[in-house]
Amino acid sequence: MRRIPIAKQGLPYILALSVLLILLFFLGWTFLTLLALILTVLVINFFRDPEREIPQVPHAVLAPADGKIVFVGPTFEDRFLSKETLKISIFMSIFNVHVNRIPLSGEVESIHYEKGTFFAANLDKASLDNEHNAVVLRTPEGEKIVFVQIAGLIARRIDCWLQPGDSVQQGERFGMIRFGSRLDVFVPADSRPAVSKGQRVKAGESIICYHQPIK
Repeated sequence: MRRIPIAKQGLPYILALSVLLILLFFLGWTFLTLLALILTVLVINFFRDPEREIPQVPHAVLAPADGKIVFVGPTFEDRFLSKETLKISIFMSIFNVHVNRIPLSGEVESIHYEKGTFFAANLDKASLDNEHNAVVLRTPEGEKIVFVQIAGLIARRIDCWLQPGDSVQQGERFGMIRFGSRLDVFVPADSRPAVSKGQRVKAGESIICYHQPIK
């Protein structure tokens, strides 16, 4: 049976708007009916969850989110890894698919949620100051990577469906952020970038870098 390409988290919003749309239509309020129709279409578009072709490429790290690359470069990750890393940041507008996917297979070591402010997600300070949820993952080779869901100016809800100890596969769904947000990925410093600033990527499909396994 083929799955409906809509994230189940969006169904309550879509149902409520659909009921409102029908009610306004039968009341004959044309202008409000058109507004409700536009809003319903936008919400359906936001919660779409298409299938993706997961590339089987050795040592590839996949994009955890749809959107635009806003940062690629070396960064000292001092909260969870305490070492130099390669950081890649992806900004998601409200028009992107917002279902997030696992960048690399492994085991979830820990999850860290922090409340925060709501700066625009494309700003660098959003990584530290905004509400965020960090996932620390250990690969089969024993390396650690971190990927962080960051709420944006409009986003007010981070969903993460993982638990510490979960074994996860590259490309599988793990959560979403509602209404505009950002994903930061921290991988070993000797990883080779496969994207550049301004490039657009797709979650679970686009390769963002290649990591070097521990020898």
